Amino acid sequence: MTTILEGIERSSVQTERLTASVLTHPGEGAPVVLVHGNVSSSLFWQPLMLALPRPTIAIDLRGFGDSETLPVDATRGLRDFSDDVASVLDALGVAGAHVVGWSMGGGVVMQLLLDRPDLVRSLTLQAPVPPQGFGTRLDGSLCTPDAAGTGGGGANPDFVARLAAGDTSADEPTSPRSVYRASYVAAGFTDEHEDLWVESMLSTRTGADNYPGDGVASESWPGFAAGDRGILNTMSAKHLDLTGIVDVESKPPILWVRGAHDAIVGDESFFDLHTLGKHGIVPGWPGEEAAPPQPMIAQTRAVLDAYAAAGGAYEEVVFENAGHSPHLEDPPRFRELLLAHAAAADPAAP
Repeated sequence: MTTILEGIERSSVQTERLTASVLTHPGEGAPVVLVHGNVSSSLFWQPLMLALPRPTIAIDLRGFGDSETLPVDATRGLRDFSDDVASVLDALGVAGAHVVGWSMGGGVVMQLLLDRPDLVRSLTLQAPVPPQGFGTRLDGSLCTPDAAGTGGGGANPDFVARLAAGDTSADEPTSPRSVYRASYVAAGFTDEHEDLWVESMLSTRTGADNYPGDGVASESWPGFAAGDRGILNTMSAKHLDLTGIVDVESKPPILWVRGAHDAIVGDESFFDLHTLGKHGIVPGWPGEEAAPPQPMIAQTRAVLDAYAAAGGAYEEVVFENAGHSPHLEDPPRFRELLLAHAAAADPAAP
């Protein structure tokens, strides 16, 4: 039974694309739309929803939470997800929302801006996937033509098995609870909702069409490359390029929030095979020239700088004591930043 906090309503929304599970909380003003990341669901947004005075809508992406399990076509990058989000907002009659994306969800909402700018009044990116996708150098060029080392082949099989088995323990480093503690938040962070966060992670559907996706052999180190199905492949630079946000005609203001201790999205992240190779954790690393650790923060900043130079505006805010989840780790600060960002983007009152 899905745990829904008091004050939040869950409903199923039927669109032409899927049956989506949606959490809502009432309020005044233009709505805030919340898009979760990988190995999570809308459940992670519930305390924030309760704290916001605006109406909030949190959508479970396909294959997560209580939404329909449908295959993910990675050759479309993140468009299966962004098209789903658009279809839900259309079904609800929502336009001009303040859209928030976390991690993979940050990439989903950047794609939404590219394809459906009418839906986006402001954009908040929390620890987003780099706009160039994974497997690239600082300038966004691929390290290898097939983006070796990215995609479904890079998932830890024991973690995937524990997700599928519904493991709630913290007995092993590969259990979802242990991964949450080690990677989703900064070291030492605790709150009363950890069981809810683990429940959310365990709602992830596993398999070649969902998490983690398939992989293919590669002649380049480490011997595999991104496939064409499933979630991890959607974020490989083989399929994903969100740098086109620089050229969108209507540029909503962007708030970029990140934690200084983010273990997942960073300039030398240990979720990057090239970093693991550099540190001797994965053998056979061919060196910095062939397989440099990806500078994810620098890449995101470069694209947002170009966005600003082309007439947009963005603000980068670093939570010095947070990891991958500032909205969980410092809720009051995140709430105030989001509300100020949304208010500044709203049309002036007549």
